[in-house]
Amino acid sequence: MNIINAFNNYKADWIDVALTKIAVFTGALFIAKVWDGILSLDWYWYVIIWLLAAFKPMMNFFRAAKKTET
Repeated sequence: MNIINAFNNYKADWIDVALTKIAVFTGALFIAKVWDGILSLDWYWYVIIWLLAAFKPMMNFFRAAKKTET
């Protein structure tokens, strides 16, 4: 089994998801702590990056919700 199939077949439980969120959040705080330049961006750049990063997961969520609705 290659790594792509392993990722496709992996089912995370709520603890895995929560720990992943904590790891990403603390990793982002670490980057902000050691790289002062990242915090010097204007606020709208953070909103643009946030919207771009959230678009695909939110679309997948709404598609899945629509499938379960019908």
